[in-house]
Amino acid sequence: MISRRRLLALSGVTAASSFVCGGLAETPDGQALPPSVAKLASRKDEAKPISREERQSRIERARQLMIENSLDAIAMTEGTSLRYFTGIRWWGGERLFALMLPAKGKPFYVCPAFEEGRAQEQIANAPESGADLRTWQEDESPYELIAQGLKDRGIATGKIGLEETMKFVFADGISKAAPQAEVRSATPVTAGCRMVKGSSEIALMRLASQVTLSVYEAIYHALREGMTQHDIGNLIERAYERVGFPGDASVMVGELTAFPHGSRTPQTIREGSIVMIDDGCTVEDYQSDITRTFVLGKPSDKMKRVFDTVHRAQSAALAAARPGIECGAIDDAARKVVTQAGYGPDYKYFTHRLGHGLGMDGHEWPYLVRGNRAKLGANVTTSNEPGIYLKGEFGIRLEDDMHVTEDGAELFTPQSPSLEDPFGHA
Repeated sequence: MISRRRLLALSGVTAASSFVCGGLAETPDGQALPPSVAKLASRKDEAKPISREERQSRIERARQLMIENSLDAIAMTEGTSLRYFTGIRWWGGERLFALMLPAKGKPFYVCPAFEEGRAQEQIANAPESGADLRTWQEDESPYELIAQGLKDRGIATGKIGLEETMKFVFADGISKAAPQAEVRSATPVTAGCRMVKGSSEIALMRLASQVTLSVYEAIYHALREGMTQHDIGNLIERAYERVGFPGDASVMVGELTAFPHGSRTPQTIREGSIVMIDDGCTVEDYQSDITRTFVLGKPSDKMKRVFDTVHRAQSAALAAARPGIECGAIDDAARKVVTQAGYGPDYKYFTHRLGHGLGMDGHEWPYLVRGNRAKLGANVTTSNEPGIYLKGEFGIRLEDDMHVTEDGAELFTPQSPSLEDPFGHA
């Protein structure tokens, strides 16, 4: 799926088989790439897929959380949570495919009858063996099958949690077919599981972050005056092809770096331009989300002051993060630095929250935002991305992915040292 930022970057652009960047023609077979990009090597062999056994442990953890949250079952349709627990990658549009996972007893699936073969193929690799698969014909109601399945398991009058991204039409159908059941949110279970990462998940996210940073550095060394943001975006795609993982990025130049998520306006790099690159890649379903801001040439003193402030804000947030601290307090730590430097109050120049959870989705629970009293636990992963945006001038954001450890926090990638030396190799 194309990310929101990538979709924005591609608006109005016609794809071509090659493009010109700094006088080099890049072709589909990878010829004549800039040297910094050409030397990138695949790291695909370093990515270890999530095992079936690990998915089984996730299901057991979900059942534990169901009991703690007084839920008798949870329902999941196509999307990230279904993939997280089962490995099933489903698409089906308006036709319901659902997993019903009870706190006790065997799960069951509901599937369009004509999709039974595809479903059986994927369910065979899911953790629970001997799946109960119930199919419905095009003129039948899948919701009645769910209601009957709940009745068969003795929970027709139970509390049923629905995964938060489920379409309303599915949620409404389940509610009407099982009117005696109490429908609730499954977020305490699904987010409760997904927020806390296992060691294999941490390893995949660390690799994704390292890969993204290596791509950004290669792009930085390939930049030339006269390149457009679309030239750079296409080159980034080629770089990700070299390292072996799908990825993309939004690119902002000059005064349009003051738009945190970019602009459709055509942009060209000039000497002294600030450039902001943001987004990441996917490694075995796990995401990175990194932003680097730098200057082609010599930055102004004001640019340096703003960069220093953002850097100190990111450091303050990192120092504040640890198990047991409220999510909002980490935003507070970064925002205090920005405000004391004269870029306040509140959201005047630091216009967004400090960060968001990160995992199989680029944005997921928890959120590092003012007033969020939820407390961090060990092995939670989030972005750490303070920024200052001066409309009509420039914006600076630094973003690295943060892992809350047992007694503090770490970034998966080194902080950017400066606008002139963004990767610390001067």
